[in-house]
Amino acid sequence: MDNHSPVPMIELRHVEKYYGDLHVLQDISLSVRRGEVVVIIGPSGSGKSTLCRSINRLETIDSGEILLEGNPIPQEGKKLAELRAQIGMVFQSFNLFAHMSVLDNITLAPVEVLKKGRKEAREEALQLLERVGVRDQADKVPAQLSGGQQQRAAIARSLAMHPKVMLFDEPTSALDPEMIQEVLNVIAELAKEGMTMLIVTHEMNFARRVADRVIFMDGGQIVEENTPDCFFSDPASQRARDFLHSLHAE
Repeated sequence: MDNHSPVPMIELRHVEKYYGDLHVLQDISLSVRRGEVVVIIGPSGSGKSTLCRSINRLETIDSGEILLEGNPIPQEGKKLAELRAQIGMVFQSFNLFAHMSVLDNITLAPVEVLKKGRKEAREEALQLLERVGVRDQADKVPAQLSGGQQQRAAIARSLAMHPKVMLFDEPTSALDPEMIQEVLNVIAELAKEGMTMLIVTHEMNFARRVADRVIFMDGGQIVEENTPDCFFSDPASQRARDFLHSLHAE
């Protein structure tokens, strides 16, 4: 499959999700092409993170369908584990195993899940740590790293599984301001390399810089989608205009 393949890398069809009476995802239909970077923005509680987490079934959905390269992602079972291994996920919290070295964090899944040899997994892990700029932290445990370094190690851990797509759920929201840019730069580099990505973020300048397409969500709905230039300079909906205005007012 190439970048122009008619089959989207990820596709959501009429996805619905409730928490009790709260309708958090309302008829969400969205597709992400291979090599495309789609950034989801919107106010708190708009459903952005729930949408992101539902793609690899960390959140169940009530109805609709989610597909990876045209294959429906099941709710559970062996097939889910296989498809989930192809979807990298980076969260707000770094979710590294505290008792393991950074290097062991990264080699664990390739050895256990992909059945790679330890030597090969280790060599590749060191290359990935080099790529995200924390090669010199390989033998430390996560607590010895800054938040920005931990998040970059978490990105390397996801890349070690050779995912077809990367999901980022507010990857910088737990970081101190001076660490945010170092993580965003790593993600921007992945975008340049052609990684398919869906990114939930509140970093608007970053969204403008890396997105092929911006999705604006509010109240569990996709209100608007457009190119970054069009969206940020001339949003079509009043809700998007109000949202952007509120950011400038802060």
